Amino acid sequence: MTTLSPFGVTAGAGSLRPVAGVTLPHTWTTDGIVGHPASNGAQVLHLAVAVCVLDDTFREALELGIEVTGVAATADGTFDDGWRSTGIVYTLTVDSPAAADDIARLVARVDDVAEIPQALRAGTDVRRSTGD
Repeated sequence: MTTLSPFGVTAGAGSLRPVAGVTLPHTWTTDGIVGHPASNGAQVLHLAVAVCVLDDTFREALELGIEVTGVAATADGTFDDGWRSTGIVYTLTVDSPAAADDIARLVARVDDVAEIPQALRAGTDVRRSTGD
């Protein structure tokens, strides 16, 4: 298991759902997603990546006809002295009776389609609204 930085997070659902943390409703599982920790903005940014990757794993598994009983994702990264992200790295664990090749195909597809990682990879403009 990888040791996470103080900004690292874990999200899980299904058979890999953690016991404690922030619980979010989830389309693909009855008990929802649990993510933790989420006590500062850096962790919430990373949690957005982990939850997106987790959610898309269930969605894409259904599309590919791959049975998935649980998913866990971590996301972590650091920041420079000006609080610019130095990058985000995620891991994905899939609990499934499917063959290893099918799981590898699923994980690769999720990496291609996951929306939040795509948005962050492309860069985004963030600015304060002046109310105009």
